[in-house]
Amino acid sequence: MKTLYGGILCLALMLGAGKSMADNKVSFEALPPIENFQINNSKMISSGLPNEAHFSVFKTQGVTTVIDLIPGDRAVEQSMVSDLGLEYHNIQVEWENPTVENFKAYVALMNTARSQPGIVLTHCRKNWRGAVFTYLYRLTQLNQSEAVARQDLDAIWQPNDTWLAFIEKVKAHYQAG
Repeated sequence: MKTLYGGILCLALMLGAGKSMADNKVSFEALPPIENFQINNSKMISSGLPNEAHFSVFKTQGVTTVIDLIPGDRAVEQSMVSDLGLEYHNIQVEWENPTVENFKAYVALMNTARSQPGIVLTHCRKNWRGAVFTYLYRLTQLNQSEAVARQDLDAIWQPNDTWLAFIEKVKAHYQAG
């Protein structure tokens, strides 16, 4: 059932991405099932925890940069991603204590990646951190509408109080700055 749901969600997201993904001739049809995969725009995707097969498909579809938001020792993933020739970055985002500094580091990485060819994959374990970070980036850096960006966030999860407070702190920081 979970695989069926993931496949339906993936298909719906691909269809919803429509023109931008078709224009770039990018297709994630060969992607093995992965939790909470989402196409954010033609240069950004996010997902739950990928494995080597996922990274291989991501590479064939134009992913050049991976931003991992999971804390702890990430050496195995870093090696796996680097061996595929992809750029790897890890931002240690603690589940109970995401910080504006975490998000500022993300913005710096995304801004650098945006100026280069390729797609950026943002991921964590379930794409809950990732969905919040991509939502906030689209809002604060790409100036997308709240309604459009929030729809994608809500499709992944409903942030808890810790993450709602984090969202408000980041919004306040970028409105004041």
